Amino acid sequence: MLSEPRSGRLAAWGNALLAGLVSPDEAVLAIVGEDAVHRVEGLPGEAGPVGLTLALGRLRSLGVSGWRVALPAPGHPLGLSGPPEFNARALEAEEAVVATGAPYGLVPEVSEAGPGGAAHPQDTHVEVVWHCLPVREAPPADVPSLGEAERELAEGLREATAVLTKLDVAASGPVAEAAIDAYRARAAAGRELLAPGYPPRAVRVLELAQRVALLVSLASERPRGGPGGAVSASEMAARAEALRPVERVARRAQVAAFNAWVEDRERARERG
Repeated sequence: MLSEPRSGRLAAWGNALLAGLVSPDEAVLAIVGEDAVHRVEGLPGEAGPVGLTLALGRLRSLGVSGWRVALPAPGHPLGLSGPPEFNARALEAEEAVVATGAPYGLVPEVSEAGPGGAAHPQDTHVEVVWHCLPVREAPPADVPSLGEAERELAEGLREATAVLTKLDVAASGPVAEAAIDAYRARAAAGRELLAPGYPPRAVRVLELAQRVALLVSLASERPRGGPGGAVSASEMAARAEALRPVERVARRAQVAAFNAWVEDRERARERG
């Protein structure tokens, strides 16, 4: 996962909108990003898909007071709380946003249109339909605190580096180099990892989680050409097994970072 998941952008900027820190237009522009259009289907009171601006406003009027992220994987329902129908759809998409204050969740369905292809990716238009579904109001599964996530990440970064070194898969080749260059370019540009209103620690945790996820992604790619380029199926399996706990740590940390705004508000209410 080399960039923010769409559910992360929706949760972060949706929370900033709820806090009154950004305008609806600013929030929607940030959520859509480089995609062509986002719509929401299944919104209560609407017969068909509607735009994000209307959907976010409607959901707020229905009681939504915050947005959490879920990044589930097989055997790991990270951030989910049920029911099974919603969990299954989120698992298929590998992401979702879950509301607080009202029993709703959104799962993205992504499609591409246009000639595009590998030769002309700039001509491909990405469209996203968010499916609004009922969710169970319960604590999300396996989400760590920011402090826990930060400690796990420090160890995960060491483990990922050790695995790369042990298996002799230091990042090399055009795909790896392009990924590293893209990551460095985004970091150098000072991209806004999270929306206004998030604590600095959440930004730090998300940035580190993405670095760890980048290492895992590069290590999972089969090298092509060059010294040590031939990798057997058993070696690939061993590599995947060694990196699976690190990938899990990176996903948990991303969820903790995106959910930090909601967690801070809930702690403030408990103290107040």
